[in-house]
Amino acid sequence: MGMNSFAQTAFVKGIVLDEKNLPVEGVNVSSRINTTQTNEKGFYQIAIPSDQKITLEFTHISLKKASLKVSLKPNEVYVFNMHMNDQQEQMGEVIINSNNKKTVQGIITFEAKDIRFIPGANAGIENVLKTLPGVNSNNELSTQYSVRGGNYDENLVYVNEVEVYRPFLIRSGQQEGLSFTNTDLVQNIEFSAGGFQAKYGDKMSSVLDITYRNPTQFGAILEMSFLGGSLAVDAVSKDKKWTAITGIRYRNNSLLVNSQETQTNYTPTFADIQTNINYQASPKWQWSFLGNISQNKYLYQPLTRQTNFGTADAPTALAVYYEGKEKDKYDTYFGALKSTYQVSDNFTLKFIGSVFHTIEQEYFDIYAQYRLGEVDTNIGSDTYGDIAFSRGVGSQLNHARNDLDALIANLEVKGFKNWKQNQIEWGVKYTRESIRDRISEWEVIDSAGFSIRPPLVLPKNDEPYQPYSGLLIPYQYVSAINFTNIDRFSAYAQWGRKDNLGTNEIWYNLGARMQSWEVSGDDLASNFQTVFSPRAQFAIKPDWKKDMLFRFTVGVYSQPPFYRELRDYDGVVQPDTKAQKSINFVLGNDYSFKMWERPFKLVTEAYCKKMTDVNPYTVDNVRIRYAADNNAVAYAQGLDVRLNGEFVPGTDSWISFGYLKTEENIDNKGYISRPTDQRLKFGLLFQDYMPKIPSLKLYLNMVYNTGLPGGSPAYADPYLYQNRLNDYRRVDVGFSKVFIDQKVGMSNKKFFKNFKELSLGFEIFNLFNNQNAITNTWVRDVYTKTEYAIPNYMTTRVFNLKLNMRL
Repeated sequence: MGMNSFAQTAFVKGIVLDEKNLPVEGVNVSSRINTTQTNEKGFYQIAIPSDQKITLEFTHISLKKASLKVSLKPNEVYVFNMHMNDQQEQMGEVIINSNNKKTVQGIITFEAKDIRFIPGANAGIENVLKTLPGVNSNNELSTQYSVRGGNYDENLVYVNEVEVYRPFLIRSGQQEGLSFTNTDLVQNIEFSAGGFQAKYGDKMSSVLDITYRNPTQFGAILEMSFLGGSLAVDAVSKDKKWTAITGIRYRNNSLLVNSQETQTNYTPTFADIQTNINYQASPKWQWSFLGNISQNKYLYQPLTRQTNFGTADAPTALAVYYEGKEKDKYDTYFGALKSTYQVSDNFTLKFIGSVFHTIEQEYFDIYAQYRLGEVDTNIGSDTYGDIAFSRGVGSQLNHARNDLDALIANLEVKGFKNWKQNQIEWGVKYTRESIRDRISEWEVIDSAGFSIRPPLVLPKNDEPYQPYSGLLIPYQYVSAINFTNIDRFSAYAQWGRKDNLGTNEIWYNLGARMQSWEVSGDDLASNFQTVFSPRAQFAIKPDWKKDMLFRFTVGVYSQPPFYRELRDYDGVVQPDTKAQKSINFVLGNDYSFKMWERPFKLVTEAYCKKMTDVNPYTVDNVRIRYAADNNAVAYAQGLDVRLNGEFVPGTDSWISFGYLKTEENIDNKGYISRPTDQRLKFGLLFQDYMPKIPSLKLYLNMVYNTGLPGGSPAYADPYLYQNRLNDYRRVDVGFSKVFIDQKVGMSNKKFFKNFKELSLGFEIFNLFNNQNAITNTWVRDVYTKTEYAIPNYMTTRVFNLKLNMRL
């Protein structure tokens, strides 16, 4: 749809290297209308006319001439590192077809090739998203994230236009294993933190839209590290009609989990295989299949744990000794078939069908005995650092036998029509969700030989001071069996147009979504509901000397409940649960400018959400439990700022800042912070290289988040407990030695002649060894009847080696 041009120029930039991979100063880079020279670091940047085939010539007094043919879109910035030698002339050709309309939609795009090298405990797309403003996560072991006050269940994820899902029962980040998205297969990545168009689904917070690549020749990518490995293979038939990419991944989190305070026997297995097959049946018909099989086995046997807390003057410690184990298993199967029919040059139809099947079990029996007391601080003592005096002793037994089997099927038709400067898009979709769920879990707590009853349950147990003859009941108990079916019908239509307002360029989009759904099942009264969601976007690029773009978005974002949102604190499905609704306002500005003679962009967005029919929830690590009664209203407001550009010539980095305030009012008791009230966020993603040795690269990933409300016991009244966890601070750094770079060319050495890329990386996770807590363990001192919050810390400093190869 489109923005045909916001400017009439594009840019080519990069580094010129010689045969020894050293930067070359004084290389003339010229086109028919412009000329520049490389600086002492070998860096150059040249402006060229857009939408034209331009030949760039690279000349140097002691090296053979090289040339490059390029055709770029307006405002396109193409990075090309030229490798010059004294043996022969070199020629290359690059044609870039960009989509500038993403800028006016407020969508952020990423280079897939760079994401593979960004360090993180869970490297991949989600790892990079967490450096963006408005995207928050306090759990490096999880691939999940919250956006602008929403929770993990409020984010849409698409791969090749097909919505993908995550397992239901996972309660901690270390159980997750692998994200659905395989970074080795990705071509395009687009992300919107809010205000997205009607063509995207019915969620309230964000959309991540990923497209897998369609290969043009045989190739392979291999990665190996202490955390596992992956292999991706590209295949193309002789007649070019069939193409396929297949990826296999294996991951083992032992390296990370063993850095935590709890000593364990930990034997996880996270593995999956994905394939994307494309068939060009005719010039008008194209078929594609996306398939995924994933098996995550989580075997966990805790042994001991000691956590020191308190102050330097009065250090306190909790020592825990465990028996038992946890055995979880998550098997998922996913298949999607898509057919695209080009009716005419301006009219396209797409037919999509997909099936997702997950079989999950969560079994554990863990018995824990603890001692709470004062720490021996006498350096010369044999028991230095151990508990010298016990203030409290006790035990607890946790049990679960949870099983879930879910089958989700989708059928969808989409249409795209271009008409002059207008674009019309529409779609209809039917979804059938069938869930069979058994939840049975309980916890028994004992303190100094006395069983602790649940709070607020009468009669109160006041032993040993008063005799008690009531029933012994678990401290927490949830038991339910649910056979639930949900039928959904959704549709959308939207119209977009690019136009002119005087000498200013404008773009706008109007659209609406609707969804009707019915919840049915054993012992459930069928309930039919419908929601309607209108949305509008407007963008203007003033005819100013400064390159600025302004955006405004307003819309209603309704989120009909998924199965997890229908299940209340007691595990019972509530079919009358309504869709949560949010009215979103987003005002954004993009300012493109030059600094240090290099391009930069400052993106600023202010947003406000007014939410009704809110479904309150609690968060324990990554597990969310809903009240399922729509008894709250809420709001979220904030400011996101991101500055990205070439802080180092030839590399893309960014700094981000986010401010957020989100509160909810439950049953008209007054406004309190929501569990996702992440007030301040700073993120930094920085890439660098050594000027004299450009093959030695550095990647820095830094996140700082202020503390979230949380850590309270599950039974606590949020109006009485509004304490916050400590701030989350984490720095991951990676160093990479590049032996072969695809941009530079193939190696002349025999052993490496078939490699396009080869690098060896050294990574340090949690560089400064910060102690970040995700939740609290609550321990009761029977004598003072005080409950202590013992922080559950995340991973400490960890070292990793990574080998990357591309054929």
